[in-house]
Amino acid sequence: MPHELDAYDRILLSALQENARITQGELGERANLSTAAVNRRLRLLAQAGVIERYTAYVNPKAVGYPLTIIVEVKVESERTDLLDEIQHSFRNCPQVQQCYYVAGECDFVLIFLVRDMAQYVELSRRLFLDNKNVKSFKTLVSMNQVKTGGSVPIDEPG
Repeated sequence: MPHELDAYDRILLSALQENARITQGELGERANLSTAAVNRRLRLLAQAGVIERYTAYVNPKAVGYPLTIIVEVKVESERTDLLDEIQHSFRNCPQVQQCYYVAGECDFVLIFLVRDMAQYVELSRRLFLDNKNVKSFKTLVSMNQVKTGGSVPIDEPG
């Protein structure tokens, strides 16, 4: 069962998603709570799994990963052991930023960050061409990142 969020939790979560380095004092000012109350709420939100981790967003281009590739993958077999194996290979590839097991035209959708096409070609060989359970894959090259990010909408339930 999901953790019940009240208005204070929503204010705290929204502020943390904007800036994970915000102080508990500043959070308290935004939510009209004491620092101790903020601390207690953040601890409870973490224990409930609402807050999974605190992180910094790094600009991929600034660290040499200017190219975003989206890949649709179709598998030969959806046998559990084969799916587990392919998911493991995707999960362990640092260039795979996101991986979704999906229903529809394909079985997986992956988002890659790569240095250049040569790096993607090497990864596609290792992850797709050398994997006997990959039936086919379709590569889409991002021309412009219109919107990216991992912020979750924090709104009233409804």
